[in-house]
Amino acid sequence: MTRLLSCLLLLICTSTAAAQSIAAAAVPTVVVRMETSVGRIVLQLDPQHAPKTVANFVGYVNSGYYNGLIFSRVIAGFMAQGGGYDSAFKQRKMQAPVRSEADNGLKNVRGSIAMARTGMPQSATSEFFINFVDNTNLDYPSFDGWGYAVFGRVIEGMDVVDKMEAIPTGPGGPFPSDVPQTPIIITRMTVDPSPAK
Repeated sequence: MTRLLSCLLLLICTSTAAAQSIAAAAVPTVVVRMETSVGRIVLQLDPQHAPKTVANFVGYVNSGYYNGLIFSRVIAGFMAQGGGYDSAFKQRKMQAPVRSEADNGLKNVRGSIAMARTGMPQSATSEFFINFVDNTNLDYPSFDGWGYAVFGRVIEGMDVVDKMEAIPTGPGGPFPSDVPQTPIIITRMTVDPSPAK
């Protein structure tokens, strides 16, 4: 009887693990190609851990929203932020904020992409940032109980990201500092039609 129960328990555990593996495999990653004035960056997004954030970002990409926008804030040793302003520092109409998924277990490590926001945790819309370094202070729960939601990572083009970091910054538009003095323009962003495995 004990042996039978042990076998049944093993079967249940194995079936549960297999089901979880199948569920994970059923959610392919999403690849986004970002063409910029300093080179191409390829992003792999993670809809399994950040479904709402990925859907929000992909919606902006598919609408052409990011085309012609700039990286308006670049801080060496920290991150590059874009997706909010064009080269004349005008903003485009944004969608409603996306609920924060900062507690999804993904970390603000070098090369990760995360949602930018205001001081309000549930305020992220179109702006995002790419981490130049491991910014563990931005991970959930961070300093405000939330942190910043990571939803993917750079899989090609970290040399381009490093070029961004090296561009001199200063004042620009409404900002007193941290604006690249040679504009970094997102010329085009597209979703790869072939899901990544």
